[in-house]
Amino acid sequence: MKKGDKLPNIHPGEVLLEEFLKPMAISQNALARAIDVPPRRINEIVLKKRAITADTALRLARAFGTSEQFWMGLQTDYALEEAREKAKEALLKVRPLAA
Repeated sequence: MKKGDKLPNIHPGEVLLEEFLKPMAISQNALARAIDVPPRRINEIVLKKRAITADTALRLARAFGTSEQFWMGLQTDYALEEAREKAKEALLKVRPLAA
């Protein structure tokens, strides 16, 4: 990686899959049952089609012994980077009001 290269924006679903489900040999369906949510919710998160909500963060934190802030932080970081990329040109037109 060269200096100035940007790290890829990682969706929380990728973290869920690669850092929790795979190493722990937990299926998406098993997780859904354990945290009492529809399996589709977990599948859409893993497929990067759905965001992690506060409710899901609370459930994942309880299941995996993490903090709710861990999951919400991943989601917030991802969403901000996505927004930054989409608004790149528009942000150049914003006139700062403070020094």
